[in-house]
Parts: sequence; structure tokens; C-alpha cells
Amino acid sequence: MAVRLAAEKELPLPLGGGGESSQPRNGVIGARTASLGTFLRRNPLVLIGGTVLLVWIVVSAAAPLLAPYGPLTQKIVERLQPPSAAHPFGTDPLGRDILSRVLFGGRISLPVGFLVVSVSLAIGGLIGAMAGFSAGWLDSLLMRFTDMVMAFPIIILAMTIAAALGPGLDHTMIALVAVSWPRYARVTRGLVLSVKENEYVHASRAMGASEPHILTRVVLPNCLAPAIVMATLDLGNAILTFSGLSFLGLGSPPPAPEWGAMVAAGVQSFDQWWVGVFPGLAILTLVMACNFIGDGVRDALDPRLRRSV
Repeated sequence: MAVRLAAEKELPLPLGGGGESSQPRNGVIGARTASLGTFLRRNPLVLIGGTVLLVWIVVSAAAPLLAPYGPLTQKIVERLQPPSAAHPFGTDPLGRDILSRVLFGGRISLPVGFLVVSVSLAIGGLIGAMAGFSAGWLDSLLMRFTDMVMAFPIIILAMTIAAALGPGLDHTMIALVAVSWPRYARVTRGLVLSVKENEYVHASRAMGASEPHILTRVVLPNCLAPAIVMATLDLGNAILTFSGLSFLGLGSPPPAPEWGAMVAAGVQSFDQWWVGVFPGLAILTLVMACNFIGDGVRDALDPRLRRSV
């Protein structure tokens, strides 16, 4: 019997053995694809939001190719013309093509929204993680400062900071980050306080892992899902707040083709409805798409809200 077992151990592996190991991998990929398809069928708003956001990204990136005119090209003799074949969205008080300006406006609003959310998540997440993991006087100091910032209305504080810094795209982004990070700090602190009491964290500490290693490699990876959900939901809010500041003259300085500033120009021309309606529709569709995606990501990552498939 021992001789037979030794002989079997020396037998070469079959040439098709590699294919057997690929079958479970293909099965996992197929199962995940089927699960994603089921999720999208049960959440059609996620599919709609993702499609709209993807269209805006592609259109904004290809704006120089799609726009019939330059965003700053002025033709005073064609000012305030209604939508027509030559100008599908009409023209503004300076004779600029509104369709071209709306397309180029996405090249401002989309990067600003993604950058503001990313920087706010990084700053707020760092502050919240330090406060929740260290506790003690550092926790009290950071959270009292966070509470002080959150005590001000977001739009009022953003207006104050942007007005103090002066008009400009970079100043507006600083103002938006300054009012956005406290929410991420609060959420991250609560998550860290909950996760750091789990048994696997105590096991890592008992095995001799350093505190920075435990925080970055053990605690924070288990806090990512709720933070990603919040960032996704906050993307539309960041774009909307940025448009609001531009509407008040605190965003990109003229003649930049920014949607909020274009809506503000339409306020002065109520009879020419197309001046403000089309930029407003651009803001509406993009913000709604981000909200639809955020709701879907929340349903997918939050076990309490996840639908059974």
C-alpha cells in the first residue's frame, strides 16, 4: 500500500490541470456579473444615473469636437436669438452660443465636484481617524473644532470664505473643501470607534503590530464602504453648491462658461427663457444622476439596506 501511494505521488500532473483551476475563477466572475445584472434590474435609477454621468463625462471631454462654436466667441448681431438650427440652445446677451458654453461648462463643474469630494474625504477621513483611534484630549480637541465648523450653515460659510479670498476657481474650491470635510470627519470617527473594538483589532495588537499599522491596515479598510457611500452622495451636492457660488458671482470669473454664472445671466433676461433654462437643466441632470448613483451604492454596500438577490 505504501509503495502504491509513493508511485501515485510520482505520477506527473495531467496537461489539462491548469484548466480545472480556471473554472472556479470563471464561475466567480460569472456569478458576480449575474449579481450586478440583477442589482441593476432591481435598481433602474442606478443604471439611468450611471448612463447620464457617463454621457456628461464623454461629452465634456469631447467638447472641443462637439461644440459648434467656441465658448467665448461673441457675435453681438446674433445676441439673444431663440433656439434655432444654427444655435440649438439659442444665444446669450453677448451673442455666444449657449450649447457650446453648456458643453464646455461640464469641463469645469465635473472636475471641481470630483476634486472637492476627494480632498474633503481625505482631510476629513484623516482627522476623524486620528480622533477616533487616539481618543483622549486629541479626540476632544479635533471634534470640538469640527463642531465649531459645522455650527455654521454650509452655504453661508462657503460664501464668507469665497468672498474673503476673492473670486476665482481655486478660491471657490478651497471654500467648498473648508465646509465639506467636517461631515467626513464625524462619520469616520464613529466608524473607527466601532471598528477598533473588534476582536481582530485586539488580535493584531496582541501579535505586536504597531498602532499606525493597525490604524492603516486593519481599522481603516473596514471603514471604507460607508465613507465611499457618503462621498458618492456628496458629489451632486458639491456640484450644486459650486454652481450656487458661481450664481452669486463667487465662482469662476467671467467669461468662463460656468453653469451657475450662466443661470445668473438668465435671471436678467426672463423674456429670453433659453438663456437660463439650458444651463439649469445641465445642473439638474448631473446632480440627479449623482444622487441616483449614490443611492445605489448605498444599497449595494450597506448590509442593512441591501436587497436580497
